[in-house]
Amino acid sequence: METKNLPRILIGAPSSGSGKTTVVCAILQALINRGCPIASFKCGPDYIDPMFHKEALGLASRNLDLFFNDADTIQYLLAKNSRHADIAIIEGVMGYYDGITGKSYEASSYDLARKTKTPSVLIIDCKAKAVSILAEIKGFKELESDSNIKGVILNRISPQIYEEIKPLIEEKLGITVLGYMPFLKECSLESRHLGLVTAQEVGNLKKILDRLAAQAAESIDLDKLVKLAQTAPEIGFTKPEIVCGKKVRIGVAKDKAFCFYYQDNLDLLTELGADLCYFSPLEDQKLPEDLQGLYFGGGYPELYLKELEANRSMRQSIKKALEENVPCLAECGGFMYLHETVQDKLGHSYKMVGAVRGECTYAGKLVRFGYIDMRAEKANLLCTEGMHIKGHEFHYWDSNNSGECFHAQKPYRSKSWKCVIGNEQLYAGYPHIHFYSNIKAAERFVNICGQKKTGN
Repeated sequence: METKNLPRILIGAPSSGSGKTTVVCAILQALINRGCPIASFKCGPDYIDPMFHKEALGLASRNLDLFFNDADTIQYLLAKNSRHADIAIIEGVMGYYDGITGKSYEASSYDLARKTKTPSVLIIDCKAKAVSILAEIKGFKELESDSNIKGVILNRISPQIYEEIKPLIEEKLGITVLGYMPFLKECSLESRHLGLVTAQEVGNLKKILDRLAAQAAESIDLDKLVKLAQTAPEIGFTKPEIVCGKKVRIGVAKDKAFCFYYQDNLDLLTELGADLCYFSPLEDQKLPEDLQGLYFGGGYPELYLKELEANRSMRQSIKKALEENVPCLAECGGFMYLHETVQDKLGHSYKMVGAVRGECTYAGKLVRFGYIDMRAEKANLLCTEGMHIKGHEFHYWDSNNSGECFHAQKPYRSKSWKCVIGNEQLYAGYPHIHFYSNIKAAERFVNICGQKKTGN
């Protein structure tokens, strides 16, 4: 067992839409402006917020998810990814107590805070509220005796109301009010179907973040926030056994269309011996030379169907590689790209790689959503028969050929389905997977890639 002294704070909210991400970005930028080394994290499986932290703030943000990983693995990843930081700031998910089902705390912000012994700060949306704010804070603070809620920040509140309500909260509830953020219309960060927009799409982003940071420095007691983080106890963890094999070259699709990757997945592949070679299905004419494996993550291919179809030479290069049995892992949007065609929302079909028979079409709603435990029905690129790995699905497009290689089971629910097209050289399906839910899947992927000779 190893230990690490890591000042840390979790910033949660009573519900989504409370302004949590905006306030977190304001605090992160304000601390960056002070020269404070920070590690940022996101509770849950979301790709967008960590991407935003990385692209907009320059922070290598990671996910901490207690469905994918047990508490010891979470503490290891928290410590590992904070090794160069003076403070870790964890952004919560959904409502503070909302877990993987409507009746469970599991994998909630609260669950993460208690299992990592991290003090929490609650963002309270104060629009159209006054004294009723106290009832909301009291309910969240006292629902569980180990709530770990040690402070609050009031959002979307006027300076005048804040000065009146702050002493009332502290006197009646005995909780620290760390400050407030007023309503800043020009600084709103818009959303779309997969969450917060990506950083490249936010106009005047630097100006927005500078304005948010200036406001946070003025109206949030950052020194008190850091002191609260310093009350967190040491974290203890056991480092998992990771054995580096022989070097292999794995091509990773990375651009605006394919941008959903867990950084811990990529880091683990590197630790196992993979040399990751990034390429763009949108911009590059062909695959990098001498690849022994391919990895297509999710993203927004549906927004770039015309451009993906137009890059015929790349599509042909990928199809040729797969026909030559180059091992390939393709998740969600990457899986869609391997199909013969994908339709846009209007029903227009666009040619894709053609390595997977069938077509993806817009369903007009979430098709399958949420966490799943996946059991391999037959051996494939990631798993031997009977192996389990955890993943999640979130997509508005569906395929008429989703595969039957895995049995996917929703936790605490009776709902299940078949998914993934797979064999010894292929994993292609809608589920996103997290390698730290079963490191042996990552080892198997790298080892099979290592068996592929180069120069073909």
